[in-house]
Amino acid sequence: MRTVIFRTIAPYLAALMVLFSIFVLLRGHNEPGGGFIGGLIAASALAIFGIACGVASVRRAIVFHPMGISGFGLFIGALAGVVSFFRGQAFMTSQWLIFDFFDVEVALSTPLVFDIGVYLVVVGAIGSIALALEERESD
Repeated sequence: MRTVIFRTIAPYLAALMVLFSIFVLLRGHNEPGGGFIGGLIAASALAIFGIACGVASVRRAIVFHPMGISGFGLFIGALAGVVSFFRGQAFMTSQWLIFDFFDVEVALSTPLVFDIGVYLVVVGAIGSIALALEERESD
């Protein structure tokens, strides 16, 4: 299914899907969404780009190995839980940092950091599986 139309549209569609996955990631915990579903959307974008343009172009686009991305996400997710130990609270207790940025209140939290870790784990794991399947199919 490597038609000219699909190869032309796939990079733009993948970029739009990654942008939407980041939106879904950042709105999690307040509304439906979060790291898992955002990661699935981003991994789907990688799969679509891989089907259209080939695995080599996807590997060039993501720069890092997908399992390295997954491992870094696991580290970030665990790091979000460790922060509560420094405050004398139980593991994975939510911590919030609220500050004003140009008269806008910005709230950063450990649940957001955990969601980013989950996002990276899902993108790395599912992306690795999709790329491996596509490589086997093209051989």
